[in-house]
Amino acid sequence: MAKFVVEFEYNVDRAGREHLHRAHTDYLRSLTDSGVLLLAGPLQDTNGGLLVYEAEDRDRLQEVLDAEPYVKGGIVRRVRIRQWAPGKGAWAAAASEKTAA
Repeated sequence: MAKFVVEFEYNVDRAGREHLHRAHTDYLRSLTDSGVLLLAGPLQDTNGGLLVYEAEDRDRLQEVLDAEPYVKGGIVRRVRIRQWAPGKGAWAAAASEKTAA
């Protein structure tokens, strides 16, 4: 499974996203429950969010992103996708320990 860091840049402020916020959070919850979404949250210094996904490949990730209510609703101005291979740090160490147990 590949890990991806995805940055959303919105074309509306928080109030402009409010009508889709519930659908967005419900969607993220379903992705969390299925193990696809590892981490997500708003960026504090810009009008956007950062999300970390685990998916079979880039095509599967694109399917996940295409179904995102904020994307479908046209309020995401830009999506930046980077494949990521985390290997250092407290989270990576915890994951290593978990798989070794």
